[in-house]
Amino acid sequence: MNLIDTLRRGAALAGLAAAFATATVHAETITMASTTSTEQSGLFAHLLPAFERASGIDVKVVAQGTGQALDTARRGDADVVFVHDQAAEEKFVAEGYAARRSPVMYNDFVLIGPSKDPAGVKGNDIVAALNKLAAGNAAFVSRGDKSGTHAAEQRYWKQAGVENKGTGYKECGCGMGPALNMASSTGAYVLSDRGTWLSFKNPGDLTVLVEGDKRLFNQYGVMVVNPAKFPHVKAKAAQKFADWVTSKAGQDAIASYKINGQQLFFPNANQ
Repeated sequence: MNLIDTLRRGAALAGLAAAFATATVHAETITMASTTSTEQSGLFAHLLPAFERASGIDVKVVAQGTGQALDTARRGDADVVFVHDQAAEEKFVAEGYAARRSPVMYNDFVLIGPSKDPAGVKGNDIVAALNKLAAGNAAFVSRGDKSGTHAAEQRYWKQAGVENKGTGYKECGCGMGPALNMASSTGAYVLSDRGTWLSFKNPGDLTVLVEGDKRLFNQYGVMVVNPAKFPHVKAKAAQKFADWVTSKAGQDAIASYKINGQQLFFPNANQ
């Protein structure tokens, strides 16, 4: 064999080795149904590469409202669920779609609105604020998509005793980012998770008007879809993600995600 043939053979073998190495780095792919807030806030772009490096497991994210994400898992179209509506999550477990729910992290909801605050809602009482919005027929954009944020909003309206939300109330049936864009372009009020708000690039005249109410607490949880329901679910790989995101490495990765020096999510898996 001459030198050129030897070099060619060596290059071919190197190419095969590289291809094999690439194939083994991501030996498996799991599908995660999650909320739009974890995606649109930029958290997953920060978090998932760290998990993929640690595990060799690739994660495909289907970002939806929490209700839709749970329905995706109920159809067996996801291996793991990462959402933020504890009541709905506990129902999911009770129905047998997951063996357990594990807390992962939290942040809070905030009421966003025009800086001039024509409805006069500024403060730390979400119930009082919603009463003022309804009484004044203020423009309000609701996600209306059965997401965790939408579920929280509906819960606050109920706590406020408001049935008629006023003529300014509109449901967009959309994710958090589009809802914020609508509020920004129309000068409306909107309930948002803080993470998506801090990463939002088009605030216009909007600002945080109501925050600090303990009712605005926003907890996230992770659940592995039960393989007894769906034998094709990649439960072992999905469990590796659930274990990692609640481990010190995963919790540290969550805590380290910041925008302009502000932490978006606070790990609490061990609390």
